[in-house]
Amino acid sequence: MSNKESTDTDLGPLNSLIGTWIGDKGRDVSPEPDGSEENLYRETLVIEPVGDVTNAERQELLVVRYLQIVHRKSDNKAIHNEQGYWIWDAQSQTIMNSLIIPRAVCVLAGGKVKSADGTSLNVEVSASQDDLNYGIVQQSFMQEQARTVEFRRRITVDGNTLTYTQTTVVEIYGKTFDHTDENQLTRG
Repeated sequence: MSNKESTDTDLGPLNSLIGTWIGDKGRDVSPEPDGSEENLYRETLVIEPVGDVTNAERQELLVVRYLQIVHRKSDNKAIHNEQGYWIWDAQSQTIMNSLIIPRAVCVLAGGKVKSADGTSLNVEVSASQDDLNYGIVQQSFMQEQARTVEFRRRITVDGNTLTYTQTTVVEIYGKTFDHTDENQLTRG
């Protein structure tokens, strides 16, 4: 694998993601033993160019990396920390989102760009426990107690506004629960 890190590389549809994004309109609905809990949150999302990556001398990928930190508004406690990459494969017209959270859960989600024009972007990616290409890997405790079985994320960028919704389907507390998050962020 070769990797040429560059801020000068044209990253195709990923160009519109680059920047520091701030949002305080976040809404998280997460599972609890007796139902669900709603938390309002604020977050910072920093997305930086990596450049182009070549796999096996044949696959050319364009890549950006990101760090997302989420704080609950009610007590300022950090409730989510995520690191990952957005990856564009122009040949197959596939966009991928690889991510890890510090609960020892890793996701590789894939999908298609719905639209992109340099300043706007609309993408949807998904992964599931049983998908061999776009899957979920998690440590044994999570497999047994809070297993992620599906992940879906939609991101829309319109100029300096980024909106996202995501659903993480979790088997927890003896039930299957749609853990949802949504926010609107502004590029600073």
